[in-house]
Amino acid sequence: MSTVKHPLEPLTGEEVRLAVSILRDAGRVNPTTRFVSVSLAEPSKALVHDSNPTLARQAFVVLFDNATNACHEATLSLTAREVLHWKHVPGAQPTMTIDEQVECEQAVLASPEFKAALKKQYGVEDTSLVMVDIWSAGNYGAPEESARRLARPLCFLRTDPTDNGYARPIEGIRPVVDLNAMKVIRVEEYGHWPLPPLPGNYAADRVPNLRTDIKPLEITQPEGPSFQVDGFQVRWQNWSFVIGFNAREGLTLHHLRYTDGGKERSVLHRASLTEMVVPYGDPSATQYRKNAFDVGEYGMGMCANSLTLGCDCVGHIRYFDANLVTSRGEPLTIANAICMHEEDAGTLWKHTDRRLQEKPEVRRSRRLVVSSVSTVENYEYGFFWTLYQDGNIQLEVRLTGILSLGTAQPGEKPKYGTMIAPQLYAPVHQHFFNVRLDFALDGINNTVQRVDVMQEERGPANPHGNAFSAIATSLTTEKLARDHLKLETARTWRVVNPNVLNAVGDPVGYKFVPMDNSLPMASSDAWWRKRAGFVNYHVWVTPFDASEKYAAGDYPNQSTGGDGLVKWIEQDRRIENTDVVFWYTFGHTHVPRPEDYPVMPAATIGFLLKPNGFFSMNPANDLPPPKAVMAKGDCCQ
Repeated sequence: MSTVKHPLEPLTGEEVRLAVSILRDAGRVNPTTRFVSVSLAEPSKALVHDSNPTLARQAFVVLFDNATNACHEATLSLTAREVLHWKHVPGAQPTMTIDEQVECEQAVLASPEFKAALKKQYGVEDTSLVMVDIWSAGNYGAPEESARRLARPLCFLRTDPTDNGYARPIEGIRPVVDLNAMKVIRVEEYGHWPLPPLPGNYAADRVPNLRTDIKPLEITQPEGPSFQVDGFQVRWQNWSFVIGFNAREGLTLHHLRYTDGGKERSVLHRASLTEMVVPYGDPSATQYRKNAFDVGEYGMGMCANSLTLGCDCVGHIRYFDANLVTSRGEPLTIANAICMHEEDAGTLWKHTDRRLQEKPEVRRSRRLVVSSVSTVENYEYGFFWTLYQDGNIQLEVRLTGILSLGTAQPGEKPKYGTMIAPQLYAPVHQHFFNVRLDFALDGINNTVQRVDVMQEERGPANPHGNAFSAIATSLTTEKLARDHLKLETARTWRVVNPNVLNAVGDPVGYKFVPMDNSLPMASSDAWWRKRAGFVNYHVWVTPFDASEKYAAGDYPNQSTGGDGLVKWIEQDRRIENTDVVFWYTFGHTHVPRPEDYPVMPAATIGFLLKPNGFFSMNPANDLPPPKAVMAKGDCCQ
């Protein structure tokens, strides 16, 4: 049945269909059941690192019954075609499905109460030009938020069928939808705001005077790419790894190894986005509920783009499909959900020795980029995992799309946002991401060290006052490991294997280098922070537990909080010289600009992993010099 060759490859379309049929045959599916996700039940690390792993495939399925408001989990053996485990999860509201987003919009547009409010406030009777974004309800302590499956959509009004409807928010009307009944249960009205008067279009056929001075810039690889692909397994420039994908996390990387001197060495077992939250800083009645958990509430994988028609990647591209499922159990394939290509990345290293007739030695950097882009209603998020020839690993998150906008009263200058067009403003907000890095540096038992660069006091050992050094502190327990970035000490972290020494007698290691980051601006008792405890620290370290996958817990949608990392670390388990997981929270504080409208130029955040004693010398020292002579006098050979 299965064509996969590695135990961590994602489910095929055939396996997804089989999983659905197993549950149907077992009587676990009824007309009111929704399939939230069907994904690979990942095998144990021991099996993956076995030289001859077995391929007994299992699936993990999350289902939700609208009739009983009940969430269930199932583990299936695809090999034996049977249900291995069935579990009811009391009180859980799983990720909203793509089908529910569509049905929610239809329910609002058909609602007599919504139509009446729209006519009352705006004199509009035709709802055909109304856009409805589903938006999660969150949990603010109301009994209904724990008893019903809810959505609190935001609505917008287009001027014609193809213009940018986000330019005209319907500010004073908020429908509340029961997703189980798929019915508007009430429409909240907060007053009247005139619709913003100007369009904000960005599509090429609606923007006048497009530039005409851009000459072609072509990227060619006449001999093809340098990577090799076998299913979802990839080999490139000493790197080998497995690409994964699922409905909740989207793109994942697995079993990441580097061949060094003929020996394949493990670096990461698994790398994934576990959660993200976008809290808004406007306390007004129409805005304060905006705090989307885009992974746990919407599903980053379910929102993935098909990259076929865009220019998301250039060069010699290899695409990978994502095999998912609709909420009614029908196969859903997102064609070309993942893009892989090579890029020139500038100078990797260079030196000119003036004594050698000034003949420079220079090497160009080439990198392999594996990416996916997801659209969560108004925003786009691009996730770019990048491997370099010198052993570096980078995650770059690019934020673009359309700002979540509000309407200002004529003459008003909102305190908690930026005016970007007449009567149109963008509230201040933040984007927090959490990434889970399951390290396996030359083996599973690793230790995390916090590294601070410290000034040394003037004294006999430092008579000139110029001394400073890097001090590494091994982290021994979960609570000791929680921490923040610290510019004063250029703080970084290092993951080492104390059981494997490098050429100079130190433990082999990788350095974690943070990039742009923020602290949460909301107070610690804000409702969204109760559910997003992972933002309380930039860095967390836990011992590996296969059940601990998501920083905000398994089911953050409408949760009351206190789950995930904040719960697990209360055990204060030992994390030294054991199988550890490094969790990193990084945030972007967005004070919008008029230049972010009508569509936002990409903002970039992320982090870098750099070998730190993992290799005996620069692993890119063996790169040949470039051969192409691009211009007279060029140094390349």
